[in-house]
Amino acid sequence: MSARFAVKVQPGARRNALTARLDSGEWKLAVTAPPEDGRANEAVMELVATLLGVRRRQVTVTRGHSSRSKTIEVADLEADVAEQRLAAALESSKDKHGE
Repeated sequence: MSARFAVKVQPGARRNALTARLDSGEWKLAVTAPPEDGRANEAVMELVATLLGVRRRQVTVTRGHSSRSKTIEVADLEADVAEQRLAAALESSKDKHGE
């Protein structure tokens, strides 16, 4: 069992955060790391692990290593659980930042 979902990444942002759910269904992530030497990908995997409450080693970028659009896979997590946790994290983020 694994969850798989699409993300759109904004590297070089001011903070690491889940910022939106796009009309395309992608989750929009901002990371402070630059898109060099896989640093943004590493930051994305760290952020996703934190948002979902899983270990970093469970999170993998499976498509789009050099693109802003990526597919993320999370081992040992059901897709509907991942969706619920991401939606809750987005709501929490909006509440904190007054959006």
